[in-house]
Amino acid sequence: MKYIKKLVYAALCLALALYLPFLTGQIPEIGSALSPMHIPILLCGFICGWQYGIIAGFIAPLLRHMLFSMPPMPMALIFAFEFAAYGCAAGILYGALPKKIAYTYVSLVGAMLCGRVVWGIGRFVLAGINQTEFPFSAFLAGAFIDAFPGIVLHIVLIPPIVISLKKAKLI
Repeated sequence: MKYIKKLVYAALCLALALYLPFLTGQIPEIGSALSPMHIPILLCGFICGWQYGIIAGFIAPLLRHMLFSMPPMPMALIFAFEFAAYGCAAGILYGALPKKIAYTYVSLVGAMLCGRVVWGIGRFVLAGINQTEFPFSAFLAGAFIDAFPGIVLHIVLIPPIVISLKKAKLI
């Protein structure tokens, strides 16, 4: 029964990852700044564990690309590895750390850092393939400065959802 529950939650998170960008996509600057696809993938790692988080994270951008041509290739592939890292790290950190409110935030921040490092590695590899540059300043701008609204949204939104689901004994 526990397996089915996790499978349903992971499928719901995957569906949300496909749908949420439509809510912010009308204004591309806002949509990319809020990073709506990150939310359900991080939640999947917290709720279902790292195994489901890594799978949902890897599938979400590739499936969204196949269905809606967004995100475009090769970024969809980079996002697949980035999101897999988010889901995996969220699940591992949340599973390994004490189940206290502060550690929920620590798990989230750690997972977000892991995902951003994987994104930076992907962009660096892509720059090498394209024989272009991806300086460290571009990494900082893309991973932290431009993403700041999304980072704040994730920190404000995700831990209360996880804490509420835990209190309701849904996870």
